[in-house]
This record gives sequence, structure tokens and C-alpha cells, in this order.
Amino acid sequence: MNKVRYGIVGIGKQGYGYAKKLYAGKDSNAVLAAVCDKEKDRRDKAAAEMPGVKIYDNYKDMLDKNVIDAVIIDTPHYLHPTIGIEALERGLHVLSDKPIGVYTKAVRELNECADRHPELKFGVLYNQRTNSMYRKARDIVAGGELGELKRIVWIITNWYRPQAYYDQGGWRGTWGGEGGGVLINQDPHQLDLFTWIAGRKIKRVWSTARTVGRDINVENDVSAFCEFEGGATGVFITSTHESPGTNRLEITGDGGQIVITNSLLTKMVYKKNNTMEPSYSAASAEERKRGVVKDWTMQKIGAKTYKYSQKLGEVIGGQHIKVIRNFSEVILGKSDELIARGQDGITGLSFSNAIHLSGWTGDVVEFPIDEERYLSELNKRIEEEKTSGVKR
Repeated sequence: MNKVRYGIVGIGKQGYGYAKKLYAGKDSNAVLAAVCDKEKDRRDKAAAEMPGVKIYDNYKDMLDKNVIDAVIIDTPHYLHPTIGIEALERGLHVLSDKPIGVYTKAVRELNECADRHPELKFGVLYNQRTNSMYRKARDIVAGGELGELKRIVWIITNWYRPQAYYDQGGWRGTWGGEGGGVLINQDPHQLDLFTWIAGRKIKRVWSTARTVGRDINVENDVSAFCEFEGGATGVFITSTHESPGTNRLEITGDGGQIVITNSLLTKMVYKKNNTMEPSYSAASAEERKRGVVKDWTMQKIGAKTYKYSQKLGEVIGGQHIKVIRNFSEVILGKSDELIARGQDGITGLSFSNAIHLSGWTGDVVEFPIDEERYLSELNKRIEEEKTSGVKR
């Protein structure tokens, strides 16, 4: 195989963007061989703008025709695991858009299928893992510079969506159509980065997840608190109804603090303590025993400040195509490691499901989450929509 032949299932706004980049040769190791969509107008547009690409109205036909080596899945969220399993069982590599699914039980079945086919590559389009600021933060934490992790706080409320956004389609803002609100639509990247940067598993979650100021069924306002293995804590606050909003990630450890803010370009400030905080505290206690008199409330450890900023080329160059290029290189043996393994998708989704479950029930949700209980609660809300109307 000299080039990977891609097929794309779902050529709406995002999927069509991937198709155009592949068709234009933005990945030198790949070609766009086929696309599939159930909507005729999308198929007609693809046929007119991308001659030579095979067009399908049924994804199973595309998977069966031996015209592709790998599939990119960009359908509604519920279908990601189903299509992924069918593609893997047919010997095709799978790259799924985020979120990897709506509930972890289905995604676990997808992961198990991928594990049964180690000869195939399975990835997820977590393009934010290519952001140099988040990668730098992860390296600092993983390298031990920050010492023991104390707390992670992410406030991301700049997802503003007015009522008109939800009114575009009857499926928007519903449990049956999308499987959630801000957590499942806007935040999958941040939920992934939250634990990816921390390098730790979450032990428990408690939260509020509610609807504020919109005629929708799903959550658009979330405040979640979590505890990591090892004792660090985390706070995740997000919404789609606040304006102006903010995007601020703060990571604190014994060795200092990282603050990442995001507008058009991501910026990071790293304040590295001159001494690890526990060592400084212990030294202060020894000084006090020796009779040293200070106003300890006014003392500062002292820190060196390092500033970083994302380069414009990272944004203009396109983060999504970087993930696709990496996927092609791994398939062809030109690279060893995927930017994001498909199996990684369940981590952020578990966090999302736990936030939902705690918000619905008022309980503290322990990990691993009770997948059957989550699915039961989700199905209750889907059934309620059927009897009470699509939008409340």
C-alpha cells in the first residue's frame, strides 16, 4: 500500500471539510476514495465538487466494496461505535470523530472489537492534542516539574449558543438526537485533555448539570467536582448560555502553577517555584523551632515565570488534518504512535457520563461508573421526550 484510501461516513459540515482536504491532497500519504451520506443534496454536492470519488447512500455498501482501506466516521454520536465495529470486522482501519460515542457501554464494545484486531489501527480525532500549549503542560506534569498535583480547574464558558442554534434541527438539544448537551457536543476535547494532562485516573465525581435559559431538554450549564487517584482534586465548569464567556485552565502542584487561556491563540504562563512547596513548608517549621521570627503569612516561595504562546501556523495549518496525516503514517508504518488511540476516547466519555449521572441523581458517582445505571437513566429521558415532546 503506497497511499491510504479513505472513505468518509457522514459529509455534513465537519465531514465535508475532511473530504475536501483529502481530495485536495493535504495528506500526501492518502487519497479520498469514497464518501457516504443519507442526504441526497450532500451526495450531489460531493459528486459535483469531487469527481472521481465514489458516492454511497448506505455506509455498509461502502464498507463492503473493497474501495477503501480506512474509514473516517462523522455521523451523529450514537452511530460512532456501531459503524466502528462494522468497519473493524471488515478489516478496515477506523478513525472516529469525537465523541467516540454517547455512553461507555457501547464504546467498551467498540474497544473490545479493536483489541481483537490488533493488526488494524483505531484512532479518535482529538485534534486539541496537537495544540503545543496543552502538550507542553502535559510534558511538565509528566516530567515531574510540577511535583505532586494539587488541583486542576477548567472554566470554559465561551461556547455561547443562542436559542436559534438549537432550533436549527429537531434533533438538537435532545437526549434522543444527541445524547447530551454541552458535555457531549462542545466539551469532548476538554474532557479528554483534563485527564490526559493530569496523567491520572478519576476516582469520583459529583456535579450539577442543568438547563438554563433555553428551550431544550439537555444540559447547557455544568459545575462538576472530581477527585483523582492520588488525592488531587478537579473542578470543571462549562456552559453555552453565558456571554461573554471565558476559557481558563489552571493546574497547580507542589512545584508551581500552569495557567492556559484561549481566545484565538492559546497562551500559557508557567510559574515554577524555586522550591517545592512541601520542602519550603518543612524548612519554615525548622526555622521557627530555631527561634527565627517572620510573618509567615507574608512569605512567598518565589517562582520563575515562563511564558509561551501558540503559533499562528498551528491554527492555519489545521489541527484536524494533522491527526489524519498521523493516522495515515501509522497505517503505512512511517510513524509508530497515534496522536490519540481510539481506546482513549472512553476516558473523557466516562467523565462526561459520570457528570450526567451525578447531576441526574444527586449522588456521588464512583469509578468505574455503573454503565447499566447510566444507560437506564439516559433511556428514561429519551422515553420522556417521546411522550412529552421533542423540546420542552
